Amino acid sequence: MAKIAVIKTGGKQYLVKENQQISVDNLNQEAKSKIDLDVLALIDTEKDTVELGKPFLAQKLNAEVVENFKGDKIRVAKFKAKSRYRRVRGYRHHLSAIKIGKI
Repeated sequence: MAKIAVIKTGGKQYLVKENQQISVDNLNQEAKSKIDLDVLALIDTEKDTVELGKPFLAQKLNAEVVENFKGDKIRVAKFKAKSRYRRVRGYRHHLSAIKIGKI
């Protein structure tokens, strides 16, 4: 079928395919800029082979930042019983959408 890669960015690992678009933590890069990502493993489903890095492979994965945006709002509520204390705050995480290039 295709090649699959395990990449690492922002302290997290993602399983990606070619031309896939994923949301990751904010990369502090402008939209339409090119970035290189660290590759932990490569999986080829046609040949049934797996390459593992120690901890990374020598090759880098090219990706393009599509846009920077805010994620869904998360409501954070504080509550204390019997004292009429209630506080609700919202939080939106900053994210970047990236499109994976050729693996």
